Amino acid sequence: MNWIVTKYAITAALVVLISEFAKRSDRLGGFIAALPTVTVLTLIWLHLEQQPESKVANHAWYTFWYVIPTLPMFLVFPLLLPRFGFWPTLAACIALTVACFGLFAMLLKRFGITLL
Repeated sequence: MNWIVTKYAITAALVVLISEFAKRSDRLGGFIAALPTVTVLTLIWLHLEQQPESKVANHAWYTFWYVIPTLPMFLVFPLLLPRFGFWPTLAACIALTVACFGLFAMLLKRFGITLL
């Protein structure tokens, strides 16, 4: 139980730290947020929990493919935000990301990569 609490505390502290950087500097906050800190932490947690190397490697592999369809959201969000406000923009970007995931998964399936 202590291990889970430790994992939550470290992960939450990282998210708070990144948001604090973002409040002070858009560029620095964006840069730090773009770093794969959550993925690196996840890889560390999996390794420390003695998961098989194949599981750790698969996590990195699938994370790579899942990042690509999220990228359009980061371009659309700043365009929609001034027009529609935060919550509608966020909802639209979530819908866009889901659609991009679906389309990307269908595309990759043709190349033998199964995401969904």
